[in-house]
Amino acid sequence: MSSDQREAFQTLEQAMNTAVVGQEHVVRTLLIALLTNGNVLLEGLPGTAKTRSVKTLARVLDATLGRIQFTPDLLPSDVTGTEIYQEVEGRQTLTFQEGPVFNNIVLADEINRAPAKVQAALLEAMEERTVTVAGRSYALPTLFMVLATQNPIEQEGTYPLPEAQMDRFLMKIAVDYPDDDAEEAIIRLVREEGSAAAKSEARLSQEIVLAARSAVNELTVSPNVDKYIVALVMASRRPQRYEESRLKDWIRVGSSPRASIALDKCARARAWLDGRDYVDPEDVRAVAHGVLRHRLILSYDALAESIDSDAVIDEMLRQVAAA
Repeated sequence: MSSDQREAFQTLEQAMNTAVVGQEHVVRTLLIALLTNGNVLLEGLPGTAKTRSVKTLARVLDATLGRIQFTPDLLPSDVTGTEIYQEVEGRQTLTFQEGPVFNNIVLADEINRAPAKVQAALLEAMEERTVTVAGRSYALPTLFMVLATQNPIEQEGTYPLPEAQMDRFLMKIAVDYPDDDAEEAIIRLVREEGSAAAKSEARLSQEIVLAARSAVNELTVSPNVDKYIVALVMASRRPQRYEESRLKDWIRVGSSPRASIALDKCARARAWLDGRDYVDPEDVRAVAHGVLRHRLILSYDALAESIDSDAVIDEMLRQVAAA
């Protein structure tokens, strides 16, 4: 059965790559997040198919999509829902009206354009998969993901995400502009959109997704891989261990234990997608940037030298040897 599930995900990946040209790493990361029940932050310049990627994932899945356009005047109740008075059999009754967060996939578009109180409304949903309104908790769907987008160069009218919320994103994807060939393919794709073939594509059921998650959890992970994951995370917390590198000058605050958990989950999902029933260090290295880039707080020295999180992670991968 596991091979059937893997084939279904490979078909899903091909369908997404056909609709989202030149962003194969984005598609692969979204599938890893889907397999690991995680949330993803997509950061990229305008027009890099961030929103399109999320909408395509919802379309090829048997899943509902709730889109929230984050704006400075957005209220927490616009995200979670609120209690309203309704007349039932001649009596006024308080009834909870669900917000857009009660969908399988929640697109939080331009998430950094809303104030902290609205961003905080997502914290419980992202971590606990529940929403509490007026003292009552409501369970979210079994298949639930928050996929948020933000523009890295948009500064005016934005609110930086709090560290607690950033840590709840399984991965952060850096979405770049496509290359020449992909740009030509995009022109042809948009020109041909709306064809009957595009409208008749099959959808992947939630049952297959949930079964695939169970298969990913059964993958074998050796103690050496566990040690490698821990060593990478500890390199961010105790960079002074690596005296020959400048990690200690670049990192002000390292990654939380969520980083270790995320590296383990994402490495297992990548190995499963590649058709293996075991995890090797290359799986960990392949997902390290997505898992760690938003979990590092860089020092003033790093910022002054124009050293970004990806460069720091590259150095960590060079310094930390696989067991």
